[in-house]
Amino acid sequence: MSDVNRNHSTTLTPPNGVPAPHTAPDPVGTADTEPAREGLVARLGIPHPLRWGFLGVLVFMTGDGIESNFISPHIGAALGSGGTDSAAMVIGIYGVAVLVASYFAGVLSELWGPRRVMTIGAAIWVVFQITFLAALPTGSVGLIALTYFLRGLGFPLFAFSFLCWVNHTVARERNATAVGWFYVVFTGGLPTLGSLIAIGTIPAFGGGQLGETRSMALSLLFVVAGWAVVRFGVHERTGLGRIAPREHSAARVIASGIEVCIRRPKVLLAVLIRLVNTAPEFGMFVIMPAIIGTELGWGQSKWLTMTVIVYAGNILFNAFFGALGDRIGWIRTVKWFGIGASAIGLLAWWYVPHLVPAGSEWGFWLATAAGTLFGIMLAGFTPMGAIVPAFAGEERRGAAMAMYATAAGGATFLGNAVVSVVLPWGGAGGVVWTFVGLYVAAFVVLSFLKVPEEAVAAGH
Repeated sequence: MSDVNRNHSTTLTPPNGVPAPHTAPDPVGTADTEPAREGLVARLGIPHPLRWGFLGVLVFMTGDGIESNFISPHIGAALGSGGTDSAAMVIGIYGVAVLVASYFAGVLSELWGPRRVMTIGAAIWVVFQITFLAALPTGSVGLIALTYFLRGLGFPLFAFSFLCWVNHTVARERNATAVGWFYVVFTGGLPTLGSLIAIGTIPAFGGGQLGETRSMALSLLFVVAGWAVVRFGVHERTGLGRIAPREHSAARVIASGIEVCIRRPKVLLAVLIRLVNTAPEFGMFVIMPAIIGTELGWGQSKWLTMTVIVYAGNILFNAFFGALGDRIGWIRTVKWFGIGASAIGLLAWWYVPHLVPAGSEWGFWLATAAGTLFGIMLAGFTPMGAIVPAFAGEERRGAAMAMYATAAGGATFLGNAVVSVVLPWGGAGGVVWTFVGLYVAAFVVLSFLKVPEEAVAAGH
């Protein structure tokens, strides 16, 4: 494979802040190889050459997110008697797939280029979504688990490869802001717009299991459209081929994420903090549909509405906290907003619905407001996308991003794992308090970390 990154004139300041040397004009001649335009989008912190990529991730993750808040009971119903426990097992296995694929999103992006890995992820998602939908009517636990596991490899390869693309393209002083915009579009799709679409499509497609199945089939259109936007809309050359040095073997690149954690232990600690970040989000996806929709009497539609509002707050503040981290300090932002305030918001989201009258209209909106506090403060973790590579140093930036992507995807696994382990003996309340305990541990660990000198010199 030719290395397209060796001879091109970049349109952006590289992460080390040193402009790339000018070379001969690029024969491709796309608009994205001209000097970067400081239009509105660029001034907001979205790099101009990657603008269509952000849109593509939003559309793709919308498709992935359509099922996010009904998939557990849907699988349980498909499996019949004892299906609830089996559904938890299936979703737990899915979390393992997300964890594995998140790591490979980083290292394969270094080897093959992010755009190619994104295409592989989209193809996996489409193929195994079709087979998963075909497996559901069989009621076979093994077949459903296998197809859903394989489909779980898809979205991390797509989304987190684009995050690596962003991190290799954007200058350090704008890093957290750009990562914030990535999470705007990521969370904008999963679960926010996805749940919003499900609110309309489930009843429109017949309601119940049938409406949910048809809504999941509709998600294929969004995933394909999201991939097409990236494939044909983004021409920034850093992501089109190998990023890792040519002298590094494939085995060395694949193992680089593990190596950087051994050589730079602070990277591992930062990765563990990122792992805790959104684990409660995915755990709540499992326990809250039954609590809000059934136990407290608000129904599936209200639960989906709550999800849309809660994570709309997250969308609005991801870019804000990214910019705030660039201004007041990455670690300070994560410590007080991401960890401390998220723990308070999580407890509010759990206890307020139980304190208001079950099924009441005003109680629902108060509970939703409490959940929105959690969603907003969750965005305080955004600077972690800049902290992790900062601890690794520029020469290990790609390896650090592989581990960051692993933690971002691994949060799905951790959230589901906590539910599986704690729920049988501690109940749903025990699950919530376990997540709060993880936040406390992350707060303590972060208190001992300090951004490296070179990042401090850059204003962080």
